[in-house]
Amino acid sequence: MTGAPTGARLPRIELAPGLEISRIVTGLWQVADIERSGAAIDPDAGAEALAAYAQAGFDSFDMADHYGSAEIITGRLLERARQGEWPGIAPRAFTKWCPSPGPMTPGIVRAGIGRSLERMKLDRIDLMQLHWWMFEHPGYIDALTEMARMRDEGLLGHLGLTNVDADHLNLLVKHGLPIASNQVSFSLLDRRAAGPLSALCAGTGVKLLAYGTLGGGFLTDKWVGRPEPTQAEIPDWSRSKYKRFIDVIGGWPALQAILSAASAIAGKHGVSVANVATRWVLEQQAVAAVIVGARLGESEHRADNLRLFSFALDAEDHATLEEAFAATSPVPGDCGDEYRKPPFLTASGDLSHHLDGFPKVYAATDMPGRQGRRRVDTGSVWEPIAGYSRAVQVGNAIAVSGTTATHGKGLVIAPGDAAAQTTYILDKIAASLSALGASLSDVTRTRVYLANADDWEGVSRVHGRYFADVRPANTLLEISRLVGEGYLVEIEADALLG
Repeated sequence: MTGAPTGARLPRIELAPGLEISRIVTGLWQVADIERSGAAIDPDAGAEALAAYAQAGFDSFDMADHYGSAEIITGRLLERARQGEWPGIAPRAFTKWCPSPGPMTPGIVRAGIGRSLERMKLDRIDLMQLHWWMFEHPGYIDALTEMARMRDEGLLGHLGLTNVDADHLNLLVKHGLPIASNQVSFSLLDRRAAGPLSALCAGTGVKLLAYGTLGGGFLTDKWVGRPEPTQAEIPDWSRSKYKRFIDVIGGWPALQAILSAASAIAGKHGVSVANVATRWVLEQQAVAAVIVGARLGESEHRADNLRLFSFALDAEDHATLEEAFAATSPVPGDCGDEYRKPPFLTASGDLSHHLDGFPKVYAATDMPGRQGRRRVDTGSVWEPIAGYSRAVQVGNAIAVSGTTATHGKGLVIAPGDAAAQTTYILDKIAASLSALGASLSDVTRTRVYLANADDWEGVSRVHGRYFADVRPANTLLEISRLVGEGYLVEIEADALLG
C-alpha cells in the first residue's frame, strides 16, 4: 500500500463558479462492489479512509444514491470535518440522482434529492448530477427544471449530468438549463467524448468529468504483456465492465497494442502506465477532472496518481498513441449509449431486462368501432380539439403525425435551436412508436418541415445520428410558417412493423 505525503496538494480547477475541485476526483462506486456481500462498511472507518485521501490533497469525492453506503460514509466524513476533527481539509462532495423514468413532479424530485441531503448530512450539495435512463421519456426536462429551482433556493450548488450524449446536452443547454458538467466514460479505450461532445463543451462552457480512465485497472502496468484473463480472474464489477469495452474495440490484442504504446511513453518519462493513461484524458480540452475509483481499506495509489502532474505528453507521445488507436475499432455510438442500447457495456453486461421493465411513455388504445386500428395520444390539448392522434396503426402500417418540440401542456423546447428541437421531436416519435410495439428501426419515411432552410444542416445531422443504420426515405422542406411561436421544425414519420 502506498500513500501520498500529508499536505500534498493536487492541481485544482474551477468546475463552476464557486466550486473548485481537485483535478483527480475520488470515485466511490466501488463501495457498492465491496458491500455486495451484504456487509456494509462501518461509516466511521469509511470516513477515516476518506479523510486520509483529503489530507493528501484528494479532497473531492463523487458518488451516487445507489453506490451502497457511499453517501452515508461521506456524510460522516463531512460531519466530523465540520466538527474540526481534521483541521485543514474542506472536502467537496457531489452525488447523482438516478430515478426510474416516470413523471417528475416537484414532490418526486425533492424527495429523491432530499434523501441524498439527509444521508450526506448537508443543507446544500455542491453538485447534484442527474442520470436518466431513456430519453424517449421527457421527464428528465421536468426533473432538471425543478432541480434548477432548488439551485436557486440554495439547496443545490450546481447541476450536472451523467452519461448524456452531445445531442441531448445541446437540447438542455439551448433550453436554458444551467448545466455545469457532464460525467462520461473517457479513456484510451473509449474516446467517444473527444468528438462532438467535446466540441459542444468548448462552445457552451460545460465541463466533462471523466470516469473509467484506467479501464477498471486494465490500463496499468499490471496488464502489460499479460495473457487474457478468464472471467473468474476478474470477478469485480469494474473489471467485468471494462473487459466488455476491450472486447468491442478489438479484443485483447487491441488492449495490448495500447498498453505497449503507453508503456513506452511511461518509460520515457519515468512514470507508470496509469499515469500516461490518466494524463492523456486530463489533457483533453473539455475535461475538468478525472475520477479515479477507490476501494476503501483495500488498495490506494495516491502517490502514483500525484506523479501524473510531473510530466506532459509531447507530440511524439500523441503520435505513438494515435498509431495504437488506429489498430482498434471505436466504441459504437455516443457517450452514454451503453446504458440505453446494445451493446450494453455495463457491469451487468445486459440492461435489456432493466430497460424493458420501464413503463411506456404513452399508451396505445383501440379506436372505437374501427377493428384492427389503434391510436396513440400524448395528452396534448390539441389532439381532441383538432381531431387527430399522435400515431395511428392499421395492420402493420404506422403513421406518426407531424410532431413539434412541444413539452407537457404547451412548453416549447429550445425555441431558438432547430437541432435541439429535432432531438426532442425524434425522441417523442420513438416513444409514440414504442407504444405500438415499433421503434425507429421500423421507420420507412420521414418528412421534415423547416421554418428556415438555413437550419437544414444541423437538423439533418441529428436526423442522421438517429437513422444512420435505418436510412428511411426522407423529404426536407422549407415552409412559410409553422403554427405556433418558437417552432423551427416539425417532423412526421411512417413505419412498417415486420
